[in-house]
Amino acid sequence: MDIQLKKGVLEVCVLYAISKSESYGYKIISDLQGIIEISESTLYPILKRLETGGYLVTRTAEYSGRLRRYYKITPLGMKKLVSGRNDLLEINTIYKKIYGGKL
Repeated sequence: MDIQLKKGVLEVCVLYAISKSESYGYKIISDLQGIIEISESTLYPILKRLETGGYLVTRTAEYSGRLRRYYKITPLGMKKLVSGRNDLLEINTIYKKIYGGKL
């Protein structure tokens, strides 16, 4: 898959996982299991980019004696999620027109 396309798809998937409830890295990876493969080394730069862009906010809390960073989607993040979802639906429509839903 084209790297830029995959980056956009991964961002939408991460926002989707966090849109349900506040979450943390390992849980996001677990929630996306079976949907799309994502490693920690891929996830954390995406989370940082989304946070820097104002799409996520973070808080740190202690869990089992360790600090854990929790991520929560912002209203701007919800807009990006809806926009990304619409883009994916459009890509799916184009795919179906070209291939008739078959490869």
